[in-house]
Amino acid sequence: MRFRDRARAMGRGSVGARLVVVGLLIGLLGGCSTAAPGTSAATGTGAPPAPASATANPTPKATQPRSDPLSGLPTIAVADLPAEAVPVLADIATGDPFAYSQDGVVFNNREGILPRRTSGYYHEYTVPTPGSPDRGARRLVAGKGSEIYYTADHYASFWRVWP
Repeated sequence: MRFRDRARAMGRGSVGARLVVVGLLIGLLGGCSTAAPGTSAATGTGAPPAPASATANPTPKATQPRSDPLSGLPTIAVADLPAEAVPVLADIATGDPFAYSQDGVVFNNREGILPRRTSGYYHEYTVPTPGSPDRGARRLVAGKGSEIYYTADHYASFWRVWP
């Protein structure tokens, strides 16, 4: 099933189907790991702009820190991500095929904003932008330690996705 078909099905899907996807996301993100002791992390300058569908300043949930202890980046709850990110998160969790051939390629962190890791640690995935004639600027970047980061501005800034 193509991405658009899955996205449409999710939009019309039952509450039970949506709960299954949310459960998968919580399971995937619930195991977020931190770096080994002694590793360093580069941080970006300033807080990134809020995602288009999020409020200007998303309120962290009771268990969600305002910033990621590993990277120092601000956090964002899955519920505050753009709606188009949910099917992509589900595909990452299940390993389903992705909408774009570039999805799943190695993200090299050339900007140095994410914690430093060996090449091949991070992989990027497109978050579709409605009305965009191309892939747009929104991405999810997943690390091998189950951590996921969101950028709305093509890697100029990041949010750590928190379950």
